[in-house]
Amino acid sequence: MDLTGARWHKSTRSGNNSGACVEVADNLPGRVHVRDSKDRDGDLLTFTPAAWRAFVEQARTP
Repeated sequence: MDLTGARWHKSTRSGNNSGACVEVADNLPGRVHVRDSKDRDGDLLTFTPAAWRAFVEQARTP
């Protein structure tokens, strides 16, 4: 999988919790990639943009 140009970011709500976060790259066409910030060379989860939006919306719902 070619991740050249991927711009990884963490949530602005992530604190300084020893790197226990996920990072998201949502700038590549047609896919959103998610990885563990503690294991950047490990496995990725890959979503369509629509599936990622649905996940984020659901996660925000109290």
